Amino acid sequence: MSTFTLDELLALEHAGWRSLCESKGGTFYGELMTPEAVFILVNGTAMTRDEIAGSLDGAPAWDAYEITDARMVEVGQDTAAIVYRASSSRADLDEPFVAIMSSVYRRTDGGPRLALYQQTTITH
Repeated sequence: MSTFTLDELLALEHAGWRSLCESKGGTFYGELMTPEAVFILVNGTAMTRDEIAGSLDGAPAWDAYEITDARMVEVGQDTAAIVYRASSSRADLDEPFVAIMSSVYRRTDGGPRLALYQQTTITH
């Protein structure tokens, strides 16, 4: 059984979204991600921890976000994934950004670390 709970994983995801709403995502994810972690964005770009850390601070801030339909997938004793639907909005976008997000966390050195993150666009 996983050492994670859905509430713990949701708290981490909310913290990440809040950092993106404050244009401080680079700092947040630079500390949260494992050294070998990868972000896979909806456009197919795969970014390393260093690339994410260097690109998100100062990025356009999200005005609002919503997480729905969250569920946890147990992967192992010290590893779990969270999958959810996210909808976020920003003044420079005509429509909200809506996608299915999945994040895989591994507990190392007593703390949770993000090992893999992927976005899949939901088309209307």
